[in-house]
Amino acid sequence: MSGAPQSAGRRERNKQDKLDRITHAARDLFAKHGVDEVTTQQIADKADIGTGTLFLYAKTKGELLLLVQNSSYSDALAKGKVDAEATPQVLEAVMAIIRPVVECNRTQIDNGRTYLREMVFGDPEEPHHRDALGLTIQTEEAITVVLQRDHRIGPNDAATLARVVSAIMFLSMAVTINA
Repeated sequence: MSGAPQSAGRRERNKQDKLDRITHAARDLFAKHGVDEVTTQQIADKADIGTGTLFLYAKTKGELLLLVQNSSYSDALAKGKVDAEATPQVLEAVMAIIRPVVECNRTQIDNGRTYLREMVFGDPEEPHHRDALGLTIQTEEAITVVLQRDHRIGPNDAATLARVVSAIMFLSMAVTINA
């Protein structure tokens, strides 16, 4: 047995290629027109797949939005964590985590709000929904780690404060732009 990692088989590579095309097509169309103005048929056409194939990867347009936004959220959170590590002050480090997440959610405001609604009311058994909820947990964990830099804040208090900060962040992203 070789200890070298095996490359994915043709079937797995084809599945990943389709998923990448779907994600790219949905991201482009949602960014240009907003999630409410895009049809699943348009996404399938742009990804060069059939609608039946599209529904194998995401059952609804909301799930497609979760797929797209999760990718952006994940990238934003990774950037925020790196920035926080390089920021010695606790408050500024927490803001370093939050800032890119909020910015990615506010790129297309209606899409961001719909994403938050899908996170809250979507099917928790759906994988993209589960991934979105996992990202919120990762955000709270990252904030908890930063808060624990302050020797006055114990682990339980840091976790509680991180949950509060996360809740405020999500509520502020859900507000209308004119609020």
